[in-house]
Amino acid sequence: MQDRPLEELLAHAIESTQVIRHPKQHLATFGITSIKYYLVTEAAYNSLNIGEKNEDVVIREGMVRAEQPQVVTPQYLLNHEGFGDYAGEYLRHLRSQGAGDTPGLLYAYKNEGMRTNIASGDVKQVAYRLKGWLDREERGMEAVIQGIDELWDVSLMKFIYDLTSASLSANLKEIHNQGLFDVERGIPRAARERIEGLLAEARQGNVDPAAVHQEIERWGAFDEYQDKFLAIFKR
Repeated sequence: MQDRPLEELLAHAIESTQVIRHPKQHLATFGITSIKYYLVTEAAYNSLNIGEKNEDVVIREGMVRAEQPQVVTPQYLLNHEGFGDYAGEYLRHLRSQGAGDTPGLLYAYKNEGMRTNIASGDVKQVAYRLKGWLDREERGMEAVIQGIDELWDVSLMKFIYDLTSASLSANLKEIHNQGLFDVERGIPRAARERIEGLLAEARQGNVDPAAVHQEIERWGAFDEYQDKFLAIFKR
């Protein structure tokens, strides 16, 4: 597999990934969603065990934590760290076309506590046995994914991407119904509520003021929030 071009490897991993059991709910709009997953793959080293009857199946078990979707704009992303020059040029293009204040959703994930187990048998049979067990136990927010061992992280990322896509419509509708996409002076209402919440937490000593300052600066709103920010340091 290593001799194949990267694009071909990625395409193979994406096409070979199957979600055997989906979570019963979409990603929460106003909270954190935790999804336990079992990523089942045929062990990459099986091809070396010529003549052996049993084949090993690798089960990666972990937790994907999806943070609450954050309302952002292209202008906000332009001030966000971690984007390359070309991404910046694209965001500046959106701004020049009048879309700099158009709100959208930013999703963030963490993969936590992954551990690996080995089972014997056919990979699909192992995956469906796990599905049957989870169904009997009525584990609503647990998923079973069949993927590729060498590119297991691609299989996991495809699962996350598809889950996000399936959740997007409901998340957008719920946020829109709350009026959180309404923009005032370039900042959506959801972002203003987030800034006010961070300011309140910082006054209580629960949030580093530097993180609050960074969020305000990303919205280009320090002049507007300067007095409230400096009030954090007044005891």
